[in-house]
Amino acid sequence: MKFSCSTVDFLQALQLVARAIGGQQALPILGNILIEVHENHCRVSATDLELSIITTIPAKVEREGAVTLPAKAILNFAQYNNDPEVLLETNEGTHVRCTSLHTKTMISGEAASEYPVITQMETQTTFTLTTEPLLQALHLVTFASARAMLRPVLSGVSLRRERGKLILVATDSYRLSEYALTVQGAPEEISCIIPAKILEELIIILAGRKPERGMEKKSEKEHVQEDAMRVEVAFSKQQIGLTIGSTHLLSRLIDGKFPDYQQIIPKEPVTKVLFPAADLTTAVKRMHYFAKEMNNNLTFHCAKDETRIMTPQTQIGRDEAIISTEAAGPENKIALSSSFLLDFLGHIHDDVLEMHITDSMHPAVFRLPSEPTFLHLIMPLRMQEE
Repeated sequence: MKFSCSTVDFLQALQLVARAIGGQQALPILGNILIEVHENHCRVSATDLELSIITTIPAKVEREGAVTLPAKAILNFAQYNNDPEVLLETNEGTHVRCTSLHTKTMISGEAASEYPVITQMETQTTFTLTTEPLLQALHLVTFASARAMLRPVLSGVSLRRERGKLILVATDSYRLSEYALTVQGAPEEISCIIPAKILEELIIILAGRKPERGMEKKSEKEHVQEDAMRVEVAFSKQQIGLTIGSTHLLSRLIDGKFPDYQQIIPKEPVTKVLFPAADLTTAVKRMHYFAKEMNNNLTFHCAKDETRIMTPQTQIGRDEAIISTEAAGPENKIALSSSFLLDFLGHIHDDVLEMHITDSMHPAVFRLPSEPTFLHLIMPLRMQEE
């Protein structure tokens, strides 16, 4: 194997696929990155047997071949290399000589034949989504999924087709996000649970490819790369495949039944409160210092023109804030987790948000005026005595 390519392209490809490498590998070779060169391109891959990431970059190929290299070693070579082009060449079997104008590095790799085969999925369903609305939907939903694997179905995002929209839902049983995404061409029978991990990687890729505002006129290069602003989605019975330009993500679907969450969403809230998002975020950030001493407990007292937020008395003190708000309905109160509130507030960009309250025993529902098809739900905590 012998090829040369752009250092920047090579580094970006390595950094992208390395995200599929888990902290604990079932096999030592899973800590490696697979590099394959053919004709005029270099294919870079990594997998943890659950998630696979594959991308392709242009290359000048003198001799075709394949090898796997330790991810940390090859990343170290590419990351700390200021030369515009790098040359990789196998020497003595799986020893790879990595050179550039001012650098000579030798890395011991392993045979590509020892690396687990990333099997191509047997596609049954395909459709295409545009980047910006999908990115917004994923940004507002995936963070609500469970981090622990005690209940695997909660570590994923439910996807289903309903009345011409794709409904994305994530919950860890204490909070929930739902977003209805308008699509065209998606089949009616979609219903699956996608691991949050592959969607989090998709967010990173899409955010990196998102065009800057004010660039309505496309250059010739942008026209060539237009396909990279779309996501091709493919499903089989057990897998999902996502394609963005020359990058492919492949993952197993989560087997199981997603909770019937709709029954816990209050249908007709008693009180609706309109908050200035910046004021609420500042107050909750400050009050979290005290609230975290008592199960992150924050009590909201919502009146007509203002909302009073309080922490319980703790050994280090207590805190209180009064925010000017607009409310429709009677006075109401509820206790919510400051930690969950901060997580939610950190994912929105609106100037105002609505909080819908039934009573202190039912969940609070948050909505955004700019995103009418989105809702976020937080389960209530036990009210603390004042």
